[in-house]
Amino acid sequence: MATKTPELDAVSGPEAEGQPEQASPETTKTATTGPSQRLSRRSFLSHLGAAGLVATAPPLLAATPASAAPMEQAQEPAAAGTVPLTLRVNGQAHKLMLDPRTTLLDCLREDLELPGTKKGCDHGQCGACTVHVNGRRVNSCLSFAVMHAGDEIVTIEGVGQPGHLHPMQAAFIEHDAYQCGYCTSGQIMSAVAVLKEPVGPSDDDVKTAMYGNICRCGAYPNIVAAVQAARRGI
Repeated sequence: MATKTPELDAVSGPEAEGQPEQASPETTKTATTGPSQRLSRRSFLSHLGAAGLVATAPPLLAATPASAAPMEQAQEPAAAGTVPLTLRVNGQAHKLMLDPRTTLLDCLREDLELPGTKKGCDHGQCGACTVHVNGRRVNSCLSFAVMHAGDEIVTIEGVGQPGHLHPMQAAFIEHDAYQCGYCTSGQIMSAVAVLKEPVGPSDDDVKTAMYGNICRCGAYPNIVAAVQAARRGI
């Protein structure tokens, strides 16, 4: 016994007896939409399967846009508000882009990665940030970096290195002229400058010359002894 299809179920009366069919709106809708609905499901399942393949192969797909990327990245523009600056530090020229408000101390420590110069009070009162500019000692926390274009700047790293110490550095070690060591680089920078300054021969003269450098550990007697030893040796 033949099974009736939905299309035949939609036909009734004279059409079933061989008379010409007159498609009803429901029949037309069924006839035109049924196959396309089945095709749409197949299409949906096909796309769903393709999506599954995509999900399981991320490295292959991820490589595609990378190959189309430009070979060279565009250089990032300079930050707004910065100015070009060339500093000579320890005999080397450094080209920088700096905020004009950057202090020489922060530039040395943060931009040039020379951490030997210490940040103590940041108000020019402790001497931990002492460096030499054109042969003279200055507090680098009170000076803007842009003020020193073309100047010769020397930090503790440029005075001496392990294996090739400055006589003042060697004297500080010999006389234990430090405790915690935080102020030591500034102390040595001032002491090296004292060697070239018109300072009297007595210990009191040295104390006066080193007045701007504070040692919170209280190693002053040993500091004076080290400075005097270096002065006698040079």
